[in-house]
Amino acid sequence: MTSSEAGIPADSSDPRDTAPQFVLPLVVRIEKAAPPARTDALETAARAVLVLLSDERSTGDGEWAEAVRDWQDARIRKVVRRARGAEWRRASALPGITVTGGTAEVRVFPPVPLDGWPPELVKLQVSGTDLDDPAPPGPADPDGPVLWLNPGLEMSAGKTMAQAGHGAQLAWWRLDDTARKAWREDGFPLSVRTATPTRWTELTSSDLPLVRDAGFTEIAPGLTLAVEGGERYCPVGRRRHP
Repeated sequence: MTSSEAGIPADSSDPRDTAPQFVLPLVVRIEKAAPPARTDALETAARAVLVLLSDERSTGDGEWAEAVRDWQDARIRKVVRRARGAEWRRASALPGITVTGGTAEVRVFPPVPLDGWPPELVKLQVSGTDLDDPAPPGPADPDGPVLWLNPGLEMSAGKTMAQAGHGAQLAWWRLDDTARKAWREDGFPLSVRTATPTRWTELTSSDLPLVRDAGFTEIAPGLTLAVEGGERYCPVGRRRHP
């Protein structure tokens, strides 16, 4: 299973390209004096997507359900913008959900038309989301899924956050209601790590969920992320490692 972040060429016959196009906005809080750690921001963004998908407002007759359905019927687009200070306060006043990690805060909003962003969000910058980890991240939690990044790519933190969100969404789609409930009740544990070249080859030659980017921003078209299931949560498959 693959997902394209930004559609495919206009001559495609895929019906998703003729449907109205929506985008899922995410805003990461980046204060000058205390920016979040990169890996924590990636993992928080992935959980934010899952929190929105599982929220009662996004399902059934919920107030966001129609927008979520329209968004998922077309190309699954996500855009990450940054905010601080008054910008963050204005964004936080809009309908949405703020998800916190160890150092990161990410607010996710219900999908909006591609050209219909709220003015409080459209003014926010996409660039400038370069973040660092103060120390190398530790081993991935084996209980939860691991979103493995392509080791051959260099992406901004914002771009990578969108890819992590795609991977989490593909995992969510693979699960039944029982597995979704268990994962949600424990707060959607997951890890984001960069694969070694050898492991990346193994992951991408399996039947695991894979994210494929359309290549409209930052990188060429191709695979960006593979999802490996956890031992306790999100059983979407695993690769055996020595």
